[in-house]
Amino acid sequence: MSANRRSAWTARAALLALLAGILVPLVVAGLRSALWILLGMAALALASVGVWWTLAHTGVLRGLGVAVAVAAPLTVLGLYATHGMLGPAVLSAALLLFAVAAARSALAPPSPTNRANRAGNGPTPAKAPKRPWVLMNPRSGGGKVGRYHLVDRALAAGAWVTLLDTGREDAADLARRAVAQGADLLAVAGGDGTQALVAQVAHEHDLPFVVIPAGTRNHFALDLGLDRDDPAAALEALTDGVERHVDLGFAADRVFVNNASFGTYAAVVGDSAYRDANVHTALRDLPELLTGDSSLRLRMRAGDLHAEGLQAVLVSNNPYQYAISPRRSRRGSLDAGLLGALYVHVDNTVQAARTVTSGRSGGLSRLTSTEVVVDADTATIAAGIDGEHVVLPAPVTCRIVPGALRIRVPRRLPPPRGRHGVEWLRVLGLAGTAHRHEAVPGAALDQSGVRWCQAR
Repeated sequence: MSANRRSAWTARAALLALLAGILVPLVVAGLRSALWILLGMAALALASVGVWWTLAHTGVLRGLGVAVAVAAPLTVLGLYATHGMLGPAVLSAALLLFAVAAARSALAPPSPTNRANRAGNGPTPAKAPKRPWVLMNPRSGGGKVGRYHLVDRALAAGAWVTLLDTGREDAADLARRAVAQGADLLAVAGGDGTQALVAQVAHEHDLPFVVIPAGTRNHFALDLGLDRDDPAAALEALTDGVERHVDLGFAADRVFVNNASFGTYAAVVGDSAYRDANVHTALRDLPELLTGDSSLRLRMRAGDLHAEGLQAVLVSNNPYQYAISPRRSRRGSLDAGLLGALYVHVDNTVQAARTVTSGRSGGLSRLTSTEVVVDADTATIAAGIDGEHVVLPAPVTCRIVPGALRIRVPRRLPPPRGRHGVEWLRVLGLAGTAHRHEAVPGAALDQSGVRWCQAR
């Protein structure tokens, strides 16, 4: 069974267990079940207070805390037993715990190592470089380079460090100069846009590349399995690393490690206000950009599919698992050899608002292909390459080069971090599709409720 199908069935099991856990007390006690549920929640709250008193105080208050922590749940369990609700309560709690565990399992992406091993592209031990070069952007991520002492730690690992002055030199030019001076590994501590520029140079010279997640969102680092909350941990790849090959996307001659966007989102990225208040800027500009008279209309071609009158196209290096909000989505793989594409066509403001907020208006579609061509009735097209605003000559051909980048990561990667809650809407969407990226020509629904097709 494929990983996508397994995730779908696990999501269905989670939803069935959740429904059963809710129905058990309703069937046994009817409307009175609400009272029993409230009583159980009150017991948990009192027990939590008791535990806190026990840990935070001494003397009488500590003794009182122990008494409350023990007495509250025992009293409620006694009431449950007296009224024949103990068995249903235990069964309901077990079902709900199983539902949460199954939901987390369904939503958890496979580890990068396991994905690579299944594809025959597993990590291999790598020799330590003789002259590693690290480019660091001290302003990226609100000053993570200084906050995590990355310069000192890189120097201690034997690296040669260059600080990026964005007002003077281009990251790619600095990387090429480092290669000319003997660098045998390139690394970047900065945002995804800088990562892409240096990754292109590493690809050109067939050099290993290290990602240090010192940017704001660090999507590329996330999908590589790196710990975004501990940028310094990525420096271990310089001395104790493993190497694997991942795909690179190209928009014309520009590399993107995450995505290239055209149309509305590219216009938002080009707004000078975007850097300081990206969410506010996007919400302010998108409705007008999607439906206004000044909105650019794009054409897109991928295989046999031709689409016109599009307001936005986003092409990604491997498909995102969830079509809505790629900023919060992960990619199931970085070595599948496929581009993902999301494209938007809306006719009015209401449809635009629904597309922006939920994607369920029918205005959003997605596909996978090895090549996507974006065109317009203009000589150039504005694009956002991994969040950096550029202007490219039309038409723009986006393509993917499988295994183009030699990535070094630490030998010991952190386990995936779960969230405190479960996004049940995502579980519901995932349960509705067992063929997310399996090659089925035509149209289908993915877990975001948008149309999907695979270009041939």
